[in-house]
Amino acid sequence: MLMRVTTPQHLDEWFRAAVTALEPDDPPAPGGSRSAEDPVCAGSALTGAVARQLFDAQVTSRHLDLAARWLRGFDEGFYTIGSSGHEGNAAVAAALRPDDPALLHYRSGAFYCARAANRAPDDSALLDAARDVLRGVVASAAEPLAGGRHKIFGRADLHIIPTTSTIASHLPRAVGLAYALSAAQPGVTPPWPADAIAVASFGDASVNHASATAALNTLGWYAHTGRQLPLLLVCEDNGYGISVASPPGWVAETLRARPGLRYLAADGCDPVSAYDTARAAVEWVREQRRPAVLHLRTVRLMGHAGADAEVAYRNRAEIADDLARDPLTGTARRLVAGGFATGAALLARYDELGWQVRKIAEEVLGEPKLATTAEVVAPLAPRRPLRTARHIADTATRARGAGSAARLRAFGGKLPENGGPLTLARTINATLTDALLTHPEALVYGEDVAAKGGVYGVTKNLLDRFGPDQVFDTLLDETSILGLGLGTALAGHLPIPEIQYLAYLHNAEDQLRGEAATMAFFSQGAFRNPMVVRVAGLAYQEGFGGHFHNDNSVAVLRDVPGMVLAVPARPADAAPMLRSCLAAAAVDGTVSVFLEPIALYHARDLFQPGDGEWLAPYAPPEEWQTAHVPIGRARTYPVGAAGDLTIATFGNGVRMALRVAARLADEGFGSRVVDLRWLSPLPVADLLREASATGRILIADETRRSGGVGEGILAALVDGGFVGSARRIAAADSLVPLGPAAQHVLIGEDAITQGAHALLAR
Repeated sequence: MLMRVTTPQHLDEWFRAAVTALEPDDPPAPGGSRSAEDPVCAGSALTGAVARQLFDAQVTSRHLDLAARWLRGFDEGFYTIGSSGHEGNAAVAAALRPDDPALLHYRSGAFYCARAANRAPDDSALLDAARDVLRGVVASAAEPLAGGRHKIFGRADLHIIPTTSTIASHLPRAVGLAYALSAAQPGVTPPWPADAIAVASFGDASVNHASATAALNTLGWYAHTGRQLPLLLVCEDNGYGISVASPPGWVAETLRARPGLRYLAADGCDPVSAYDTARAAVEWVREQRRPAVLHLRTVRLMGHAGADAEVAYRNRAEIADDLARDPLTGTARRLVAGGFATGAALLARYDELGWQVRKIAEEVLGEPKLATTAEVVAPLAPRRPLRTARHIADTATRARGAGSAARLRAFGGKLPENGGPLTLARTINATLTDALLTHPEALVYGEDVAAKGGVYGVTKNLLDRFGPDQVFDTLLDETSILGLGLGTALAGHLPIPEIQYLAYLHNAEDQLRGEAATMAFFSQGAFRNPMVVRVAGLAYQEGFGGHFHNDNSVAVLRDVPGMVLAVPARPADAAPMLRSCLAAAAVDGTVSVFLEPIALYHARDLFQPGDGEWLAPYAPPEEWQTAHVPIGRARTYPVGAAGDLTIATFGNGVRMALRVAARLADEGFGSRVVDLRWLSPLPVADLLREASATGRILIADETRRSGGVGEGILAALVDGGFVGSARRIAAADSLVPLGPAAQHVLIGEDAITQGAHALLAR
């Protein structure tokens, strides 16, 4: 029979007819029976008992798909991408240990059900998992992990880490997780056993995605350098990316060609092939502590999602062929052929679990949804400023207490607080040294970070001070650098990756937006990936330029919900701001981007050559608590009488604005220069207070006019009821050119002065 399209009804009818027709290969003798511990066929490790467990998980997953379509039929279900045809991934779950951390493809429903079922000898754990999934489908606030914010496969007690729907974006994180599992580090206690392996599943079309390419390349790179990562990748290959077919043989050829990655293939529609090959893959990764990929050939039943009419791009014969390979039928066939069950008994079990799943679907319909904006956004930024301040105080106590001798050694016998005022670069270096010393779980890494000490010397000597376990160089790939942080953070590390230039970050933005910032949103804090991403950026470098080294675009960073964006301008602020970011990461799992103005790294003077007024002394540990800079608080510099004009700025603008303010003071005008310091969250209360104090505010924004920070400042002033005069100067909507031409698109002191005079004339 040729199907035009596989509907839920067709799929159910096909399964019933196929199972009814099954017959055992070798009926047992009268009075005889097969032991549940016997293999389902000669030479296989799959026993009848395990096959029955797989069948239950597969059937539950199938009925979850059918229930999701049923719920969608009357607008009560909001997610219909199902796992039908992929249920062979239950065999992968059975081959793993329940404490192996997993990041699952959105069609890995049977894996989820199989792992959950192991928690109880009856159906209770399996049905609890079904309730979890259906709560996600109906966006119930009672869903235990995401709380109704998204339908995900994830649970902390099952060691299943939630992933987004972004194609392959979780694979760089999986590499980072395997990196953390590859070697123990003093001071870090991962939530998994020492011989655990990581597993990540993905679809066949995903092998073409940049995130997958980055992850596969990084695995090979580390294998080539001698560091092996215990990661099992599972490619669930149904042959399609929505409507685009994968060219025959392409996925296998692509995966086989990857250096440092062992390739194994199995028929995901046959439980014997899937289970035996998965066991071999798992055993090899666990024993060798090296990566492998299991290419699991599956089918896709009922289309990509509920609204997908696959008859528009697939012919009837192909749809029928896929239906004939239904993995549920494949498992039933093995059970009946081996004499472990009859077709009638399996259909009865199918109906029993189907009734239970439908009953749960009806029950979750009445559960409450997220009802307010506050409820929705609650997990995004759980700011606990008092605990953050306390963490800084505790860190200072460790630094000046038992760790004082170690601190002296780390700084080579010369403590930075005794060495005179420091530049921005040296201040950040000293702060990183203290961070690595007081946080043994911290990692500082990136391109040119270790041996070279950073392009600008910011990480100089850190490798010598702390060794390659805490300070190391990486391959040249920003996606992998961030993914490494995302994975190691899950294992208890505090990653401090460096992105060499702001422009390079744009290659990897989804690792922040789609992965880092969403983890708390999807798990309500059950999983965290604390991280402080150091980025060298902004413009005004002298003698070295071009838009890739003078990028002034931060719009994408301000647009990521819950993520902190810090911009230290002065050495006096850099150390306490970096400590605040590190403390927020440790306390709340906060993800911060610490944007360091390159042009100010080695600045020493403010008004006149040789005045040294841009330098600042480094605070000793006993002063860290009093020097604490809370996230989202600005610093104001009164100049003159400070009553005529407010200049709001950040980064390079602070230095320029202070010079302009000094000249205005000579003209008799008093100014308040407000260094925002934090671009997300903006220090709105401080802005409103300082703007209202003078009734005039000039916004000196070194980012672009369109999408720049100044737009957010103006909006905050309007929303806050500011009724005075406001003016904005900003960089042109242009990339930054090389050489003197950059002056034509960036703001300068002359433009700030003109803007100030225009406001003062009102």
